[in-house]
Amino acid sequence: MNQLNDFFAWLEHFSSSSWFYLIILGVAVADSVIPIVPSETLVIIGGVSAGSGHLSIALVVLVAAAGAFIGDNMSYLIGREASERILKRYTRNEKSQQRLEKVIHQIEQRGGMLLITARFIPGGRTLLTLTCGITRRDHRWFFGWIVAAASIWALYASLLGFIGGKTFQDDHTKAFLVAFGGAVSATLLIEAVRFVRKRLRA
Repeated sequence: MNQLNDFFAWLEHFSSSSWFYLIILGVAVADSVIPIVPSETLVIIGGVSAGSGHLSIALVVLVAAAGAFIGDNMSYLIGREASERILKRYTRNEKSQQRLEKVIHQIEQRGGMLLITARFIPGGRTLLTLTCGITRRDHRWFFGWIVAAASIWALYASLLGFIGGKTFQDDHTKAFLVAFGGAVSATLLIEAVRFVRKRLRA
């Protein structure tokens, strides 16, 4: 437990620097393209630091949203540039083609709301934004929905941390754990709702 407290004491000092804004921005961009980068975690930490009075919550939200927006558009453009090669690979066998068609059908049925929901699912947002590029969805349509998705996601993650930081100003460890637990619970709830809806449709 002491080691955990020491880690969070270091993290509190680290996240108090103005350089942390650039780190949030960079990680949010990378997470949209490489879904193993924990952008939510850093945004929540930024929110906790803002709640403790070290950073500006407005700037945390702004850089997180900007990073998510830039990264999602990068993912879209990567998909668009590689569209022909990827489509050829997916049409080589029936199973792969059916999988691609299923994703396309979901986009056509649920539209932009799917982009907002997917932003809260690690890995899901990358798959969806890539697919929008691969299938050459209208970029203006994509652009508008990604502005909404990135803004909602950044506000949600930042405020989770901010409320935790305000509530537990004297305990940075507890503030982060409560906020992070809330984020994980929300993600699990979204996945549970998706699973139930899928079973009902089946």
